[in-house]
Amino acid sequence: MAKKLLTTLTLMASMTAGAAFAGGHIEGAIKARQGQMQLYAHYLGILGGMARGNADYDAAAAQAAADNLLAVASLNAGSLWPQGSDMDSAEGTRAKAAIWENFPDVGAKSMALTSAAANMATAAGTDLDSLRAAMGDLGGTCGACHKAYRGR
Repeated sequence: MAKKLLTTLTLMASMTAGAAFAGGHIEGAIKARQGQMQLYAHYLGILGGMARGNADYDAAAAQAAADNLLAVASLNAGSLWPQGSDMDSAEGTRAKAAIWENFPDVGAKSMALTSAAANMATAAGTDLDSLRAAMGDLGGTCGACHKAYRGR
């Protein structure tokens, strides 16, 4: 529990510090976090294709995608979310202002994503059934954050 609290507080501090350093770098932060989301989509696409049967299961490719997904999910991305980079304040983003109003929840959702990615990294190279079992939780963590904090 203390580790979760420390991680949440670190994320909150990073996001606050990011706002201080962001200044005129809002556009760059938005582009960088969109790049991070594209990486998520790429690796989830590989895993999801295998899980749905749209691509043949390949243990090595699944493991590589899962390991890379975990690496991206483990990044300290707080500086990519400076205050003022929400959809009401900046163009080219769908991030809701609620992100900056709900740091503890955002931190919890971030930790859930990292945990689900770690579970996928454990399961992906084992067999297709293990990959499929891990996929539900992983997709659920993405959806939970998007539902709460991504606009249309």
